[in-house]
Amino acid sequence: MQPLIECVPNFSEGRRPEVVDAIVKEICSVPGVQLLDREMDPSHNRCVITFVAPPEVAAEAAFRGIRKGAELIDLTVHQGEHPRMGAADVVPFIPLGPCTEQQCVELARQLGKRVGEDLEIPVFLYEAAATRPERQNLADVRKGQFEGLRDLIGKDPARDPDFGPRKIHPTAGAVAIGARLPLVAYNVNLATPDVRVAREIAKAVRFQTGGLRYVKALGFFLEDRGLAQVSMNLVNTRGTPIHRAFDLVRLEAERHGTHVVGTEIVGLVPAEALYAAAEHYLRLEGFSAQQVLETRLEAGDRGAGASVKDFASQVASPEPTPGGGAVSALAGSLAASLGIMVANLTVGRKKYAEVEGEMHRLRTECEALRARLEGLVEEDSRSFEEVMRSRKLPAGNEIEASRKATLELAAMWKATRAPLETARAACQVLAAAKSLSEKGNVNARSDAGVAILLAQASGRGALFNVAINLPGLPEGPEKNEVRAESERLKLVLAGADDILKSVESALV
Repeated sequence: MQPLIECVPNFSEGRRPEVVDAIVKEICSVPGVQLLDREMDPSHNRCVITFVAPPEVAAEAAFRGIRKGAELIDLTVHQGEHPRMGAADVVPFIPLGPCTEQQCVELARQLGKRVGEDLEIPVFLYEAAATRPERQNLADVRKGQFEGLRDLIGKDPARDPDFGPRKIHPTAGAVAIGARLPLVAYNVNLATPDVRVAREIAKAVRFQTGGLRYVKALGFFLEDRGLAQVSMNLVNTRGTPIHRAFDLVRLEAERHGTHVVGTEIVGLVPAEALYAAAEHYLRLEGFSAQQVLETRLEAGDRGAGASVKDFASQVASPEPTPGGGAVSALAGSLAASLGIMVANLTVGRKKYAEVEGEMHRLRTECEALRARLEGLVEEDSRSFEEVMRSRKLPAGNEIEASRKATLELAAMWKATRAPLETARAACQVLAAAKSLSEKGNVNARSDAGVAILLAQASGRGALFNVAINLPGLPEGPEKNEVRAESERLKLVLAGADDILKSVESALV
């Protein structure tokens, strides 16, 4: 799977379609951008644009959108229900497929530096990209909004931006750029115009004031509908599903003498979040996403058996790829998959209530690692294929020989970094599997043991591939770093032997 980043910039404009059109056009002017969604809300006077692209493309598209927003939106005349501090108010990067949250953090910081320097707009990094603990929460970053920040930036050191000038942009304000996991923007509309009721319900629902974990909430008045609204961001729909947030809002509304008239999802939502709501309200037993007709049709002939058979046939062919590096990455992804299974068999059981939070964390961690390792299966093969292609280039004269040497060296470094990344990920899977074997469902302890075995094999196999490539690389600091890291990872993987002994003892 190609590495992709989802970007969901929010702009302070929801009433002028021509402005939103211009911003969308600028974002989509970058080759490789796929626009997924655009939403405009007149009451909030805000639009949400969703697109996906490879990492470097996503950063360029976001920059162009921020630049166009700064040209066309003037916050000195902006009015709307939603808090805002910038024309481009918030720009989050979200990892998809083999991409990681850390890659999104690096992307956010690169973009923040460019926006601050080139556009002279102050930039605050938030969520996973935050440089200070007090800036992880977007609401804290945006506190005071445009008008409050205008008075504080440059005077209060606590409000100094991470990038850009220590003064507000006169019309474009400031922008929050960050990295986060997928969230669902979910609004519940009430049968009352009393915004005080919505604010009381939001206070009861949001985690910051004693409500549900992973929920951020505010109360608004929708002028165009004459209704109050509880507007929520659900930052982890596995930890707090949509239906749980809805049920609490409904109960609180009844307590205040009103009721829910409708709900809405702004932007996109993961299918599994909707499946979970259906499973809850329909009281489905043993439901699987594979029972959804479209899911089965989309899968087509790409069933697990056919995929395994095809991959095994490719490995057995006389071609050098896929080889040991790809197989090592596949072993790591299977180890992570087993980790997810053990966590799933533990979550929701009363006997393991004390470790439920940790199980959720480990499941999320294993899901990210599985996606990364699945990507490395292809990445490892592609990188070695580049080596083979570079070796076949002509070298009939000095220019051709120089070009061939340069390309071959670059390909060799790629072919070394891919298995090194596999080994890193395998060590992370190993750590997660260890915790799962100790604290997870005892009936799945053997599965956790297999995950440990596979993670160790994945890491050691990947390091074999690093070792065979190292002699072809020039001596220097970078090569020394690879050697040192390989030795460190070997020690981590060697520790799996003791973990496996503990698992075996527990099984007897």
